[in-house]
Amino acid sequence: MKIFKSKSDLKKFLSEIKSKNKSIGFVPTMGALHKGHISLVNEAKDKNDITVVSIFVNPTQFDKKEDLEKYPQTLDNDIELLEEAECDVLFVPSVDEIYSDDISSERFDFDGLEHQMEGEFREGHFDGVGTIVKLLFEIITPTIAYFGKKDFQQLQIIKKMVEKFELPVKIKGMPIFREDDGLAMSSRNARLTKAHRKAAPFIFKTLKKARKKANKKEANEIVKWVEKQFAKHEFLELEYFIIADEKTLRSIENFNSRDKFRAFIAVFADKIRLIDNIAFKNKF
Repeated sequence: MKIFKSKSDLKKFLSEIKSKNKSIGFVPTMGALHKGHISLVNEAKDKNDITVVSIFVNPTQFDKKEDLEKYPQTLDNDIELLEEAECDVLFVPSVDEIYSDDISSERFDFDGLEHQMEGEFREGHFDGVGTIVKLLFEIITPTIAYFGKKDFQQLQIIKKMVEKFELPVKIKGMPIFREDDGLAMSSRNARLTKAHRKAAPFIFKTLKKARKKANKKEANEIVKWVEKQFAKHEFLELEYFIIADEKTLRSIENFNSRDKFRAFIAVFADKIRLIDNIAFKNKF
């Protein structure tokens, strides 16, 4: 596996790859890699001539400085996992290499997608996401970029960005990778206490029960039911539970169309914020 820290060195290497009409699969990450990330790498390897992974903890997408400072840094282990997965290229730039002297976000208009859910609770988050992903796309010029559906809102926003800027890259959303007990894999899971880790699978269990209730109840009734389940939980605090249209990400109250719906949830396990989502089957 080749490791690059410089944008110019990476661009030079990849331009030679592109000149031979080879496809580039790209997996952008913030490190602290787990099996979910590796599943994206495996898909990229299977569908492309060369696979590039980036590890960059992006400061502009954190709304809380404390979160940025505590984000797990496990580079040696990450490199080991990527070598085992036979990744071709790793890009590990510094903050200065990416942002130079101006660590700030570009301002984006994602047609309102950025104001829903995560955007409502994390000010400026998606401007930071859009800024770094757009920069990485410009550096790497991938054929296909892979993102997990755990961050479904992020996935939709990146698709919107590619559409609006007419970027020559295909975006592929991949299934959520889960632990055996159902907890969605996340780099933040390593920071959970034993008690909170034991409690955390309740999130996915509740999502599955909520989906079953969609056969008989309307969306607003299901939201109230979920809120009650978490109100009495000892270790988990609900930030939001929303049933939304998959395309617009706007919350709904009634299942009154043939559109696709998905339930989104954000939960605090002490100070660790966990998100998840689940697709609802169309009732019609």
